[in-house]
Amino acid sequence: MDIEIILLSIGLICIILSFFIGNTSRKSEEEIENISISLHQETNQLKKRLKAVEEELMISAGPVTNGHRRNSKPVHEIIINQILSLQAQGYSIPEIAKRSSLSNEEVMNVLKSRGVTL
Repeated sequence: MDIEIILLSIGLICIILSFFIGNTSRKSEEEIENISISLHQETNQLKKRLKAVEEELMISAGPVTNGHRRNSKPVHEIIINQILSLQAQGYSIPEIAKRSSLSNEEVMNVLKSRGVTL
């Protein structure tokens, strides 16, 4: 019977201790929740700032016009990057014009506008 009383008292002590130990885990959970909320808010703020910067970059990097003719269409930035890349690889003006579907004059104007010496 002594063993039964010892086991019963140990069980009661464990139950009582569990009430006190449980409170510290609640505090930790609250701290983690607060940290995750603040992290989420900071991430949203960074996304908004990044979107604003991207919009500013898109506005400031307008299309390049092709110089001499007034009715000519502007060359898109992707085509300009392609022209610069092909020129850096050593392609000639007629080859670049053929690959980019532009005239030789338009290719030369784009290269000149970007400071590339011919």
